[in-house]
Amino acid sequence: MLVTLLGTGTSSGVPLIGCTCEVCRSVDFRDKRLRSSVHIAVNGRSFVIDTGPDFRQQVLRLNLLQLDAVLFTHEHKDHTAGLDEIRAYNFRSGQDIPVYGRPTVLSQLQREFAYIFAENKYPGTPHVRLHEISNEPFTILDVPVIPIEVMHHKLPVFGYRIGDFTYLTDLNYISEEELEKVYGTKILVLDALQRQAHISHFTLDQAVALAQRINAARTYFVHISHKLGLHGEVERELPPNIRLGYDGLQIKLD
Repeated sequence: MLVTLLGTGTSSGVPLIGCTCEVCRSVDFRDKRLRSSVHIAVNGRSFVIDTGPDFRQQVLRLNLLQLDAVLFTHEHKDHTAGLDEIRAYNFRSGQDIPVYGRPTVLSQLQREFAYIFAENKYPGTPHVRLHEISNEPFTILDVPVIPIEVMHHKLPVFGYRIGDFTYLTDLNYISEEELEKVYGTKILVLDALQRQAHISHFTLDQAVALAQRINAARTYFVHISHKLGLHGEVERELPPNIRLGYDGLQIKLD
């Protein structure tokens, strides 16, 4: 399995017009973060989790030529707004793209991208097949996927475990029952928005505490806002097996 972090930022963590903060002025490429998303290549298949507003830029940068399915964590626009860009993969493959999400996510997509689901489709619009999922294991093209339900303030969000890789973004709470699904994972990608308390995201300290409980071989933090600070400075504070993620980081699992 090869995991690529397509984006590690949030809407308050991408470069801002006219911003002069130290993150925006940084010349370290690791401080240039697009909205959080991840690509997973496993068993000859190619999946992405979330298609945010930067999705087109992210897949062009990766030179991603194959897309077999999309999984959505939740319905917020910074995770769904790029769905239209999958049309390029329809053109390449001649196939509909399977899209997986909980009922609220799929309903939101049908409202916001109504033209994709219109009875009389305009030529060239994306073609998708919606697959409703619940908090039960499922498979995508013979690849097992375990959803992990977390809370983003009052909004239920799905993280996902595929093999020894677990992706948990946009959360500030996970139950003990759901945490049991995560234990034993080798690579964990986890939300760590900023240092200050937040209503719907883990702080850096909270993310470190949870990462230490899970004790994966390596944990990478994502969904990083400008308030967290410079990549190089923050990394020096972290335990040896915990790192900040950065856009384009590739992680290989046996």
